[in-house]
Amino acid sequence: MFGLFKRKKADPAIFDSAEAAFDYACRNLENRILLEAVIPALVEEFVRVSPEGERYFRIRLANRHGGQAIEACTLKESSRAPSVGDLIGYKVVRYDPDMPPPFDLLGFIAYRFEPVHVPGKGWRTAESFIPDTIKPTLRM
Repeated sequence: MFGLFKRKKADPAIFDSAEAAFDYACRNLENRILLEAVIPALVEEFVRVSPEGERYFRIRLANRHGGQAIEACTLKESSRAPSVGDLIGYKVVRYDPDMPPPFDLLGFIAYRFEPVHVPGKGWRTAESFIPDTIKPTLRM
């Protein structure tokens, strides 16, 4: 009787590969670019390491049009980085649609995701690329 009004838990969607998970994110999820949003993306190519230590990658952000190719980096304090073919989380720091691309979107590679999506919760995090010196944002 008391479990009658409980919300039923949906089973997680488990994918065979990061590419299949990315395709699911493009077709089925909204992936709106909002401040502090974490958008799923696929790492396509390693580009370079900057003199300060940031590792730059060409990634494809998930959207309804099959993805948006951008260049993104890890933070310089991060000792870890994704590999080509990984499903990652791109954290949006600033978004200004009035600016021309690529200056409209600023963010960094924050997480590596497992190819598992849990409805209502999001992607399972396999690894964080956010350095321990970066404090999480607190909202009150």
